[in-house]
Amino acid sequence: MWFYLVTLVGLYYLLRWYRERQVVSNLQDKHVFITGCDSGFGNLLARQLDRRGMRVLAACLTEKGAEELRKKTSDRLETVILDVTKTESIVAATQWVKERVGNRGLWGLVNNAAVFPPISYIEWLKPEDYMSVFQVNLIGLAQVTLSMLFLVKKAQGRIVNVSSVLGRVAFFGGFYSCSKYGVEAFSDILRREVQDFGVKVSIIEPGSFKTRMTDPELTMERSKKAWEAAPEHVRESYGQQFFDNFYRVTKQNLMMSNTNLNVVTDCMEHALTSTYPRTRYSAGWDAQFIFIPLSYLPTSLADYILTRSRPKPAQAA
Repeated sequence: MWFYLVTLVGLYYLLRWYRERQVVSNLQDKHVFITGCDSGFGNLLARQLDRRGMRVLAACLTEKGAEELRKKTSDRLETVILDVTKTESIVAATQWVKERVGNRGLWGLVNNAAVFPPISYIEWLKPEDYMSVFQVNLIGLAQVTLSMLFLVKKAQGRIVNVSSVLGRVAFFGGFYSCSKYGVEAFSDILRREVQDFGVKVSIIEPGSFKTRMTDPELTMERSKKAWEAAPEHVRESYGQQFFDNFYRVTKQNLMMSNTNLNVVTDCMEHALTSTYPRTRYSAGWDAQFIFIPLSYLPTSLADYILTRSRPKPAQAA
């Protein structure tokens, strides 16, 4: 009995390994548009695909970021300035991409641009702290996708949306998790709607990685400012000692984040170049062995595991 079960499981993974090693042809002729290439995952992916010979169209928020990226890549790579929160910027970038891809269409669209709010309890934040998170992480992602979808359909290409493990288990990150849950839903809907056009949609769900966006010092300084700006009655309900413990533990966790960004960009590259890309890629040991398994547990059990060691607020019942 066990022999047959182990054999079947082994054959399944062997078949999957073989299928996932199949690479699409003529990669050197395929264009890939990537948002958020100033730093982090987008910057690394742009350089990675450029080394592989693909035609990378890298969108940066600043001219400085674009210039630094061009210095590290070949002449094949081209850059454009894009602010995903502005419709006119998206329209201009779409026209720019259309002029470069021509009748071949756009093989790959990687929605990587994102912002990270202060790490805090949601009660500590003001609207200006989190509105930009939705504008960039979800609304901007959707607008870029819908603006360029006709080009991807023409190439029967790929769309890769960068979500987060926090889009599966919302245990901290507040409105960042909310935005990434939205990315998950948008990607699922989109995948089912465009599959008849030959377009494949993949979701990347990274765990905790150290990038410029999640720098421990800068992130926690913003969290401290959010706490200090919270209404007095909110701060009294939690207590200063609660915040001090929260600050210390969160900063320690951020400092322990994975520094090997290739774990994520390798998943992105596979989604763009494999004949049989996965629907979801969990990147990082914490995503694969902690948070994704947690997402399948009963809610009450997951809540207990995630909150049992958390300090209690001053006015907790």
